[in-house]
Amino acid sequence: MKNIPLLCILLLTSVLYSQNAKKSTNAQRVNNAPKIDGKLDDSAWLNVEPAKDFIMFEPSSGIPEPENRKTTVKIVYDDKAIYIGAYLYDDAPGEIPMQFGNRDEIGQVDYLQVNFNPNNDGQNDTEFIVMSTGVQADSKSSNSSNSRRKDMSWSTVWYSDVSVVDDGWIVEMKIPYAALRFSNDEVQTWGLNILRNFKKQNESYSWNFIDRTKGNYPQYAGEIRGIENIQPPTRIEFYPYAAGAVNLYDGETSTISSIGMDLKYGLDETFTLDATLIPDFGQTAFDNQELNLGPFEQRFEERRTFFTEGTELFNKGRLFYSRRIGNRPTRYYDAEDDLEQNEEVVENPNTVKMLNAVKVSGRTKKGLGVGFFNAITERTYATIKDTITNESRKFMTESLTNYNVMVLDQQFNRNSSVSIINTNTFREGDFRDANVTGLLFDIADKNNKYNVSGNFKLSNVNEDSNRTQGISSFLNLEKNSGNIQYSFAAWMVDEKYDINDLGFLRENNTERYWANLSYEIFEPTNTFNTYRFSINPGIKYQHDPHEFSSADIEFESFFVTIDRFAFGADFSTLLGDEYDFREARSSDPSVYFRQNGGFQAGVMVSSDYRKKFAYDIRPNFAKRYDDHFEEYQINISPRYRFTDKFNMVYELNLGKTLNEKGRVTELDDETIIFGNRDKKTIENVLTSNLSFNRKSTLALAFRHYWSTVRYDEQFYSLNDSGLLDPHPYDENSDINYNVWNLDLSYVWEFAPGSQLIGLYRNSIFDYNDQAYLDFGDNLDELFSQEIGHNISLKLIYYIDYNNAKTWFKKKA
Repeated sequence: MKNIPLLCILLLTSVLYSQNAKKSTNAQRVNNAPKIDGKLDDSAWLNVEPAKDFIMFEPSSGIPEPENRKTTVKIVYDDKAIYIGAYLYDDAPGEIPMQFGNRDEIGQVDYLQVNFNPNNDGQNDTEFIVMSTGVQADSKSSNSSNSRRKDMSWSTVWYSDVSVVDDGWIVEMKIPYAALRFSNDEVQTWGLNILRNFKKQNESYSWNFIDRTKGNYPQYAGEIRGIENIQPPTRIEFYPYAAGAVNLYDGETSTISSIGMDLKYGLDETFTLDATLIPDFGQTAFDNQELNLGPFEQRFEERRTFFTEGTELFNKGRLFYSRRIGNRPTRYYDAEDDLEQNEEVVENPNTVKMLNAVKVSGRTKKGLGVGFFNAITERTYATIKDTITNESRKFMTESLTNYNVMVLDQQFNRNSSVSIINTNTFREGDFRDANVTGLLFDIADKNNKYNVSGNFKLSNVNEDSNRTQGISSFLNLEKNSGNIQYSFAAWMVDEKYDINDLGFLRENNTERYWANLSYEIFEPTNTFNTYRFSINPGIKYQHDPHEFSSADIEFESFFVTIDRFAFGADFSTLLGDEYDFREARSSDPSVYFRQNGGFQAGVMVSSDYRKKFAYDIRPNFAKRYDDHFEEYQINISPRYRFTDKFNMVYELNLGKTLNEKGRVTELDDETIIFGNRDKKTIENVLTSNLSFNRKSTLALAFRHYWSTVRYDEQFYSLNDSGLLDPHPYDENSDINYNVWNLDLSYVWEFAPGSQLIGLYRNSIFDYNDQAYLDFGDNLDELFSQEIGHNISLKLIYYIDYNNAKTWFKKKA
């Protein structure tokens, strides 16, 4: 009995040591590679010591895996690839979740994830995921000291298969060396971690323990040793494509066909060149356009694959917004201003064609990341016609333009980095040019407890022989570990800072200071898996002239129960009146619009997605003090999984704004006109997926966005005190705005890396002043407009240089 306390201490010490110690496993070279069929019956797997003894890291930490759900993973290699054979025990294999989905989409499934880090730097993982359905996912993951970046758009070609057996399921994987970046050392030691997720139990285990309270996943990798005498392969991959489309609009039919190619070429063992030649973006998903009454540009998500894949380096500092490339011409609206008497604009393209793009990126073994991006767009012209003589002339709306991004990112100490990024936009002739340079730093202490990050950016714009230079700076001090975390931040942008030729900035001439204090649990209680409380005060100034703008404080809470029911609430309030220097959109920076303070409150609930039926609900309410302004919003999103291969998600967004005061226009005498308006918005979104198998999917994406704005009869002018005076302006400014989009697509991966994609699309856009219409009459009005129909087919074929070379040798 006297030894029991001592035994408990020894046991606890052993568990803690096993969590903190870095595990290692050995890879075994084989002469005969295993067949990837999900069976583990090849001789290659015999006598291989497995990686085992997984430990839970979510929702609890440090609990060893149960015997009836243990995991064993064997790793072997040859001259061409590294192979993984995993036996995932499960005492109820018939109950393993099996929701099919698209590649890279992790739904209601169990999965095994293998993370390799050939540089063993604790910061950059290449992740390969196999789901219980056999569907693959892959990603690149990197971390700074206070955030984890996971790039699910990155894709490569590798092989896997699964099978369900009486006591669990089996995974086999083949990762060609072309999918990894490693040096030419004779003996290799790579970072390795293996994760297993149980969706039904909502549990995640890892081979090498992960501490969620501090740091990021790549820092907690173990090691794989014993890899010897392998050579980085010649990495050349071709993705030739052929595409054709038929467009029907306004009774006219047009056809488009194109051929082109994407290329990936390994310049050496670590750097890769990606190029797109004669790109085709005709099947890119539609944008979620909205009625924008505010002073800031709406930001759209990038959906073109070339610009989303492998761009982690280029996104540092938020100076690169790839949607600028191929966007609306810079002098699109100038065509109307160039009209002579009896002339009209008969054609004015609203996008610019991209001729080609190339990017080079990689990271050395010493942690230096290098990125180079370049794209060229063609000259674009509007066509102007004389209505009397029928003669036409061209007006250049965009010149030949070169876009360039260069990045150097030095990582160190497994959790810190310093970066330099430069973006450049060069247009021929007298068109506007721009150049932006940023210095970034993100530094943590060795225990991942404290962090300091920040940046300094300098912009230069040359337009009409005038050069404008602006600056921006940011500093953040943070404690980012433990239950209690906090931060203090300051951000300044001067009045001349402008990055919008190749970046995205909503507003300049601003100063903001804010803080954050939060409390979060990382170990479940009897009721909750996790919960979090935070408080966020902030203050905002106009930079020049330096004037107070607003002060606010926000409170947030979020809870997840043991049964995976999530709910939360947030409340924020302005501390006094608000001085808005943006709403008037005046060229005079001292002009402001003064409004009463107010508050905003919202709640959210989200049910357990593991069930066939689930839902999300998010109501929100806002009001200004001593004012009639009120805003009501609610988001309702039910989802239903009919079978493991067919699911549907519906989303309804309702919004109603009463007595909002906002800018309407500016008169020729520089009088700024405001109006009092009511706004109503209804948005219906429906998405659905039907998976025939792990390689082919039929998908539906539908969205109808309808918004109306009705102004009171009385309009106002903005006076020097930021208040409103009655004004005789009486133009009809009501708005009825509709966007309708429907995409029905079929994707078939008929060979690794090769796809056949069919798409039917229809779309309608309508903008008028009939804000009085009800929902039914509005639909009648909408469908009286011309509907654009598009049918397209695209074939992409993957060709690997090494496989092609082997094939030709066999033929010879």
